[in-house]
Amino acid sequence: MEFLNEHLLPGQIGHFFILLAFVSALFATIAFFKSHLSKTEQDRTAWLKLARGVFFTEMVSLFIVFGLLYYICANHYYEYLYAYKHSSLELEPKYLLACIWEGQEGSFLLWAMWHSVLGTVVILTAKKREALVMTVVNAAQVFLIVMLLGIYIAGAKVGSSPFSLTRNELEGAIFSRADYLNFIQDGIGLNILLRNYWMVIHPPVLFLGFASTLIPVGFAFSSLIKKDWGEWIKPVLPWALFSGLALGTGIMMGGKWAYESLSFGGYWAWDPVENASFVPWLILIAGLHCMVIYKSTGRALRASYVFTILAYLFVLYSTFLTRTGVLGDTSVHSFTEAGKMMNILIGIYVLGVSIPVFILFFKNYKHIPAIHKEENISAREFWMFIGSMILFLSGIFIIAVTSLPVYNTVFGINIADPPDREFTYNKVMVLVAIVVGLLTGAGQFLKYKGTTKKYFLSKIVWPVVISAAIYLLIVIFNPLKYSVKGPGFLFAINVALFASIFSVIANFLYIKNVMKWKMKAAGSAITHFGFAMMIAGMIISSGNKEVISDNSKTGLFIPFDKDPTGRNAENPMENLTLLKGVPTEMGKYTVTYEKDSASPIEKTRVFYKVNFVERTADGKKGEVFSLWPDSYKMKDNALTSNPDTRHYLTHDVFTYVSTISVNNDEEDTTSFKTNEMHIGDTAFYENGYIVLNAIEKNPNNDRFRFTDQDTALVADLTVFSKEGTSYKLYPGLTVSNMTIAFLDDTSITQNMYVRFSGITKDDQFKIGIKEHKKLTEFIAIKAYIFPYINLVWLGLVIMAAGFLVAILHRANASKSLSILSLILIVGALIFLFLFANA
Repeated sequence: MEFLNEHLLPGQIGHFFILLAFVSALFATIAFFKSHLSKTEQDRTAWLKLARGVFFTEMVSLFIVFGLLYYICANHYYEYLYAYKHSSLELEPKYLLACIWEGQEGSFLLWAMWHSVLGTVVILTAKKREALVMTVVNAAQVFLIVMLLGIYIAGAKVGSSPFSLTRNELEGAIFSRADYLNFIQDGIGLNILLRNYWMVIHPPVLFLGFASTLIPVGFAFSSLIKKDWGEWIKPVLPWALFSGLALGTGIMMGGKWAYESLSFGGYWAWDPVENASFVPWLILIAGLHCMVIYKSTGRALRASYVFTILAYLFVLYSTFLTRTGVLGDTSVHSFTEAGKMMNILIGIYVLGVSIPVFILFFKNYKHIPAIHKEENISAREFWMFIGSMILFLSGIFIIAVTSLPVYNTVFGINIADPPDREFTYNKVMVLVAIVVGLLTGAGQFLKYKGTTKKYFLSKIVWPVVISAAIYLLIVIFNPLKYSVKGPGFLFAINVALFASIFSVIANFLYIKNVMKWKMKAAGSAITHFGFAMMIAGMIISSGNKEVISDNSKTGLFIPFDKDPTGRNAENPMENLTLLKGVPTEMGKYTVTYEKDSASPIEKTRVFYKVNFVERTADGKKGEVFSLWPDSYKMKDNALTSNPDTRHYLTHDVFTYVSTISVNNDEEDTTSFKTNEMHIGDTAFYENGYIVLNAIEKNPNNDRFRFTDQDTALVADLTVFSKEGTSYKLYPGLTVSNMTIAFLDDTSITQNMYVRFSGITKDDQFKIGIKEHKKLTEFIAIKAYIFPYINLVWLGLVIMAAGFLVAILHRANASKSLSILSLILIVGALIFLFLFANA
């Protein structure tokens, strides 16, 4: 059958270049290794020249594949399954890039492209280690490109091609028709949570971080093959720093994305996928410190090998966790199940790159030099190694808890997740923050191989005094209030706050007094300064995070669905119900749900205008602003929310929609039911009862402005609902020119009108109650105040700048790597500051 309107040529070209990239990667692996094995310089040069040519063919092929995939998605060629699953007509142009790396195939392609970019830098800078490092790079490329093949071998499908045709992958009667494309009007499109500018830049930076961890492994491999044990440390240091920069920046960009797009109320939730990227960074930083120790003292060489290899191993393990579906519903942003063959391929990738290098390491373990002399406790390297071990062990703890679903799947057991998963991590990591804060502060004033007591005390006294003073000021004027987990944890986070402040002050004074403002060599101090500031910001913003959406006074309680991750289970008392057009007090603000506006692009996405009016201490009207949180009905009718945030220098007001009202188009035919009551009598309605307190004649107050010349009566009523809340209602009537006018009052929370309709002959007062079926439009919002959260983002920028300074200092000969680092940090800064308030 000849199918109509299909555009098959881009896919056919794409398949060809995937195959070409795979063959090139395989051949380049062999050629680079043959170059190393060559006995003569002529043979070595010949193989190296050939390997480079094949490698650049591989790189160009990958970029062509990416361009073709973008072309298919941008033109909405839904005959291709990838375009159908990830693009849609409503997508803005900037999200067409994001829809590429939303899927597994696109993310593997992005990863492989970064390997080729970094491999180019290796070729330009690695000199005599080029052949062996590039052997490892291309071996990894082989595994990655296999994931994109989508070919059948002995009946088994190997990989998944991004150019697979929809009619070949999906079942349906329409695919038996030549004109089936006429029935596919639109694609599924990008997940609404991913439609954020951070999604455009966070994954590429994160995958650059993942890809960069391979390069230190290549240098370690070259050293183990050449048996020139310690000589790899100097050239690998800039790469390890770059990897720390890229991976750390990518992780925190993800935190910024989560803060602006996810409705769990923060930037970090110990989600398994977050953890899987965080653990390699921790181990990488541990290895980086061991490399510095070796370069300065000759110690910790074996640990440098181990941590370097483990960092990449856990990058691959994070790939396994993310893409095999083993996490189930414990993560909000893991990939769906990949299929048995893909799981096998990912498992082979995890083992195929790391295990051979580990085997080489253990085979040569005895030959790797190590200093067995006992270390001096006053030496900088001793405490640096202690800090490295703390980082490594904390990473192992995090991944051990994160991997509970893996244990259950692999071993057929049923170990339950901790009842409070976030606190399980927090109570351990707060202790890590204390140790790391103290070590990164005090350790700067220690010297390698030994420090005199007099010198150390003379340098440390002022940082301690100043830090203590700042901490006391915080305790007096803005103490940490997070007492939910008891006084012990509150004490621990206070100690962690002091340790972070101490690290900030100590590193600042180290730059000033010891380095004498020689910033070129102050990379480590700047990095520690930024990291400590970021941790202090996290402690303050989380420890004093305040929920201001108190729903205890509205009387309208909304049931919320349970979040399967256990992270976002809604408490109705913390979700303020806002009835359309009704001002409601929330913290120091009066908020009003004014209107809603459907997105002109995304049909089921609705933005809600919530107006905020600040009430000052003297009761006057303060700042007025509006936020536009939104909700989106997914195709399975699940409600997804995107928050909106008001940014200030000292705090953020963070708001998202918890639930929305359901429109009821039925005609309301209910009428008033009249109750004849004396003062003090009670009348019942469906959700409670009403008490008549008094009848006032011509009241003159904040609500009414009657005079003695008027004829008006107002009933003073109190409504008691079944939820235990009470409200005041004041229906009235006026008589003018022999005509009665009714002044009805409304309890919107109870969907009820109340009317004072007259007086009986027996001097009873007629109170009418009308309960209407049609619900008033409302939204429930959750709102937080995040104090001093800008310290988190400022600390990130300073930490990244410190990495960059260290790279420039260490990579005097590696201009290409320095330029790549500069592009990364400048790009991150531009996006952070220009678009943070977009």
